[in-house]
Amino acid sequence: MSLPIVDHKRAETQIYQRLSLRKPQSESLRRLADIVDLIAPSKEADIDRAREAIRAAYGDLDDAYFEDFERDFPSVCFALATGVGKTRLMGAFVSYLFMIGKSRNFFVLAPNLTIYEKLLADFQPSSPKYVFKGVEAFAHNPPLIVNAENYEEGRGVRGADLLGQEAAIINIFNISKINSDTTSSARKGQLPRIKRLQEYIGESYFSYLAGLDDLVLLMDEAHRYRGSAGAKAIAELKPILGLEVTATPKSVGAKSAAFKNVVYRYDLPEAMKDGYIKEPAVGTRANFDPKLVDEDTLERIKLEDGIHYHEHVKVQLATYAKQNEKPLVHPFMLVVTQDTDHARRVREFVESDSFFEGRYKGRVAEIHSKLTGEESDENAQRLLNIEKSGDTDIVIHVNKLKEGWDVSNLFTIVPLRASASDILTEQTLGRGLRLPYGKRTGVDAVDTLTVIAHDRFNDLIEKAKDADGVIHSLKQVKIGEGGDISAAKPVMVEAPSVIEQMLKQVVRPPEDEVAAEFAPAAKPYGMSDNPAPAFTFQKEEEVALAQTVLTDVLPSIKKQVATIRDLNDEKVVKRIVADAMAIQRSKGGLFSDLTKERAEEVVKEFCAAFVAKTIAIPSLTVTPQDHVSFGFQPFKLDLGSWNYQPLSRELLVQVLRTEKQTVISGEEGGDVPARLEDYLVAKLIDFDEIDYDAHAELLYDLAGQVVAHLRGYLKDDEEVRATLQGWSRDMAKAMFAQMRQNMWRTTTTYRVTLNAAFSELKPQAFDGSGKDAVRNFREPPERLGEIKRFIFTGFGPRACYAQAKFDSDTERKMAMLLERDPTVELWMKPGPNQFKIFDSEGHAYQPDFVVETETERLIIETKRRSDMNDADVRRKADAASLWCFIATEHHAKKHGDKPWRYVLVPDDAMLPNATVEGLLSQFVRAPDADLRGRYELSE
Repeated sequence: MSLPIVDHKRAETQIYQRLSLRKPQSESLRRLADIVDLIAPSKEADIDRAREAIRAAYGDLDDAYFEDFERDFPSVCFALATGVGKTRLMGAFVSYLFMIGKSRNFFVLAPNLTIYEKLLADFQPSSPKYVFKGVEAFAHNPPLIVNAENYEEGRGVRGADLLGQEAAIINIFNISKINSDTTSSARKGQLPRIKRLQEYIGESYFSYLAGLDDLVLLMDEAHRYRGSAGAKAIAELKPILGLEVTATPKSVGAKSAAFKNVVYRYDLPEAMKDGYIKEPAVGTRANFDPKLVDEDTLERIKLEDGIHYHEHVKVQLATYAKQNEKPLVHPFMLVVTQDTDHARRVREFVESDSFFEGRYKGRVAEIHSKLTGEESDENAQRLLNIEKSGDTDIVIHVNKLKEGWDVSNLFTIVPLRASASDILTEQTLGRGLRLPYGKRTGVDAVDTLTVIAHDRFNDLIEKAKDADGVIHSLKQVKIGEGGDISAAKPVMVEAPSVIEQMLKQVVRPPEDEVAAEFAPAAKPYGMSDNPAPAFTFQKEEEVALAQTVLTDVLPSIKKQVATIRDLNDEKVVKRIVADAMAIQRSKGGLFSDLTKERAEEVVKEFCAAFVAKTIAIPSLTVTPQDHVSFGFQPFKLDLGSWNYQPLSRELLVQVLRTEKQTVISGEEGGDVPARLEDYLVAKLIDFDEIDYDAHAELLYDLAGQVVAHLRGYLKDDEEVRATLQGWSRDMAKAMFAQMRQNMWRTTTTYRVTLNAAFSELKPQAFDGSGKDAVRNFREPPERLGEIKRFIFTGFGPRACYAQAKFDSDTERKMAMLLERDPTVELWMKPGPNQFKIFDSEGHAYQPDFVVETETERLIIETKRRSDMNDADVRRKADAASLWCFIATEHHAKKHGDKPWRYVLVPDDAMLPNATVEGLLSQFVRAPDADLRGRYELSE
């Protein structure tokens, strides 16, 4: 075998970077690299010596427990929580072993048809989830995929291609294909097809694989292969190494036993804490005692409240997708029933007219279990389509769910007649913990999986506190009057810019808009509160022309003009008309009756309105000219408030993630650091910004300060060690927060490029759920803490949007000021993605207000007085003030346009007699002179 061998460390680093591995995936890869170095896997390897080497390294760690391979070949398990990314991890394993020259042949085993088909899809380059995306070794010569449908063609034996190039060969099979034959012609006792003689190789394909000297076996959902038949078939493959991945490292069946070959474990609590999966929550009805109703009534109430929450999530998802220009996610609610008869009754009820007036008729999927309590592979496949279809609101399922079905659009679970222990198992929660957008969004409903459990609410809260449970804390959600989620039907309100509303008003009156279904709220959503000036053009083809200009022509023309005022230029108008007419002709549009002269009149009027109603925000790109390096200045930690205490041995046992019933503390096994400081340093280097080689001296200095502080009030070093064992992760986070305040960066220069003279004002979307959600902006909420739930209307012609949401009453007061100040010409609350401003840490910044006065344009931010010097506030202020400086220097001054300034206003300055001029005299923020000098303005 001739493989392109890469240095081990280089291969590990490259895979980590190219595949963007998460922390647990990266640590798993590091441990695989360590294991390969320890045991040098091969057919001739001494299995006893290999066992002892791994036992010495991973025999008794907090996140590992290795005692035995439990197989006739070296096999190790990586136990990663559902949703963290086990398939991508397998891709990383294959990439590493191939790149270092250890193996070219791989066998990936799936426990059922569902997972088998998912694996086949994810190992294809055409898949958006392709597991080797970016891996250089596979960029020009991707792995050859052999599966149960094509192995008899001989491709696994022939190799990647006829030219003899050495590519990786990955065999993907369902366990049933090596255990038995599922064809209709199978006879009892007949060998599986893969084990039958293949004339083209003179033996069975199975025997061919078993004879390879570099076969590596990867087992997805590894707990499914501990049965005698599966284990025997796997042993017959004689791989040089087995890599097992699972979220539940226990054998299945009545006599379940914990795996003894776990070399890394990353459980649900850690995944939740690190933000890789949804946060579980438990929901109940506000002010409700389940003991006062019978079982059938309780089930009806749980189903109804589940729907209330489901509809709330649906609106939140639609709002988030609209605001952030993301794909729309279609949520569904899972109802878990006891048996098929129970499932049938529940379905009949939720599809009946008595359940929300029959609204869910035809939108329910009932998935029956087999007698064993697990659904067939075909039914599991039907469940998988729910992510794409969007035509199912409710899935009714019997008992527990099988591996292979964990989807990203499950947000609500209603377990009927289930115990608290059953609800909290990974078997129940794990199916809905995957994040719909791959990472947390900051929107609670999008980032949360909620279990509706009125009758088990208190039990669940108490059970979750048990350190042996799946999770240690649950968010609480109250549904109904006085709760967090209203029982009223939620509404997503679309808020187009005023210029868009002006066009819509020509086409149809506001009272005919989407709010018809929600009649009480309809009037404020339209323009009847504040009618926009009507266009003189009224004909359908004239409105269609203006719409084409807005949606199809302006996005390109904005890159060809110097300022937004150029849209009023006669030559530009003619160019816009020509482009719009060409686009409509290509679409078979309505412009055939429009004369050129009339088309120019329509476009001229529309462009004049667009200029008058749009704050021209230039689109700027800032790119670094050279590499930015950074480090940390030595400093003294502020430890004055630290009073951590040693954890008891019993508590330490409770937080361990293994099944072993021994205490791991002090000198009783485990990897005990030689220096107390090592507990902290080991946690600090987990932060991406910290390079151990570059910062080792500082890290040990800071860790030494902490150890000295602990010694100052604890009895002895044993108490210090016990304290560090229990609290080192929390301490490291607190230390790193102070390190960031002492971070330095090299002074680099940046090139600024103007992409467009202005940006269209993008439509926004709001959640209009709840009673009386719409109100005039001059009326403060009765409880200021509820201000975020209201949609405010009633703005005058200066507002670029007819609706807005405020995060604080200070923002509402600012809107009142902008409405009354005579110097203000336009103002708006920008939505997400309206600006491209990023702070020094790469975080996007969305300003509170953008304002255009008679003489300048402003970015205005409001903050509490106590937060004015907060590090995050200062960082955003630096970014925004620098953006204003660049927009002024690079664009406004060159073209005689209005300059930009940034204003940071404290809440106590928002007095009834405040003016924009008065705020500008006190609170304008200019960028640091050093920052201004580091920007090169390109042509």
